[in-house]
Amino acid sequence: MAPRISFLKKWLFVVCLFGLSLSGRAQAITDPAVQQTILKTLDDIYNFEFTEADVQIRQIQARYPQHPIGPILRATELELQYLPLHENKAATAQFIQAVDQGLALAKQMLDKNENDPEGVFYALTAHSYLASLHNNKNESLKAVGESKKAYNYLKDGFVLMNKNSDFYFTTGLYNYYIERYPMDHSIVKPFMFFFEDGDMAQGLKQMDIAAKKGLFMRPAANYYLAHIYLKHEMNPARAVVYAKYLADKYPNNPLFGMSCAESLLLAGRYDEARLYVQRLKQMPNKLVPLAINTFTGMLSEYADKNDKEAAESYEMSLRLPFNDPYTKEYHAFAYAGLARIAARANDRNRAIIYYKKALAVGQYKALIREAKAYKG
Repeated sequence: MAPRISFLKKWLFVVCLFGLSLSGRAQAITDPAVQQTILKTLDDIYNFEFTEADVQIRQIQARYPQHPIGPILRATELELQYLPLHENKAATAQFIQAVDQGLALAKQMLDKNENDPEGVFYALTAHSYLASLHNNKNESLKAVGESKKAYNYLKDGFVLMNKNSDFYFTTGLYNYYIERYPMDHSIVKPFMFFFEDGDMAQGLKQMDIAAKKGLFMRPAANYYLAHIYLKHEMNPARAVVYAKYLADKYPNNPLFGMSCAESLLLAGRYDEARLYVQRLKQMPNKLVPLAINTFTGMLSEYADKNDKEAAESYEMSLRLPFNDPYTKEYHAFAYAGLARIAARANDRNRAIIYYKKALAVGQYKALIREAKAYKG
């Protein structure tokens, strides 16, 4: 059972790291002005402009008290306002309350029409949110329970893409990861008969449609495509297209800023990357310092050819604790950087030690390939 639990937890985390983006179009809300307010609210949340978002959420809830959009937007706001949410007990309690309220209202929609695309979308959102929260809190059984419920609604979304283009994201993400995950984790293959087959190429195409044409899902589609092209496809130049769009549209968002700087660095576009690293230095979020030190080390190593300064930055980043869902890979980057520096200094033993440490935490295919290829 353990491999299946591991798969469900990690796959659901991929689906709902940005569960906020699952707040799909409310078909019952037909007023174009209100729809634009919802879009503006999401933009404010993504850009960490929470004061403005608060006002608009209250207005939406007052006008549509029986609709799940209000509480789901509130949960969305809490997810980013207190990033990482699971480390804040008070905010987590508020988040759960909002999600439960949104789920109850979504189920009321489905009680009237079990095929209501809107009800399906909000139910998927709510269960995904809860699964992600439990996953981040290492509550495996609760995470699996919620993931099973989310999966049922996710399958409903497979046939609803023609009714709501935002379903291209969830369907595409499933199509990609249901094939990719077992490729990288062979232990789960015997358990995959529980799930419908996917198609990685088709999944990428579907997510790209959402990244270009989705209304509410566009930010999430861009974010995950950038991540996929960095972690799995080893194509940072392609990742830049998606990551830079987000960082430029939402300049106050640290997750998007980190993704953009990382993509540019790995694509070798160092002058541009330096600008985004500077922007990150102005952000107060607790996740940022580790990223800044790692990225500064990469700039010193790759762009400035200064191994001494690079090593200092990498070592500083390793003195900071990583957050598993968001910054763990930056420790791997730092270890790999120190390994390369040691190798250039003809210190083979130290290089091997650092590459082993990089492999212990790293998940990016390119990094794993580099570490395993080192012979000294």
